[in-house]
Amino acid sequence: MMFLFYLFLFLFLLASLLLCFVILIQEAKSLGLGASFGGDNSDSLFGTSTAEVLKRFTGYLAGAFLLACLVLSLWSGSLGRSHEMSSVHTEATTDQGV
Repeated sequence: MMFLFYLFLFLFLLASLLLCFVILIQEAKSLGLGASFGGDNSDSLFGTSTAEVLKRFTGYLAGAFLLACLVLSLWSGSLGRSHEMSSVHTEATTDQGV
């Protein structure tokens, strides 16, 4: 169970880094950081529809990021509650044994 949690956490962190990268490589209307990689409005690495593909990919990636954030929040909350309950149960059994 914990292995899956840490694997999901790793994938979440990887998705967050990928999301940051995809956002930064998009060209802005004012040629912000997108122009720093050597391109202008007419240049495109993957063709003429790159802006639309990047926008769509960014949207899907942002949705997956938000969903993963929600799942990890609920999952870590339930792990914390189960750990709390097990420590209370352990304290109760040691108090009865004394």
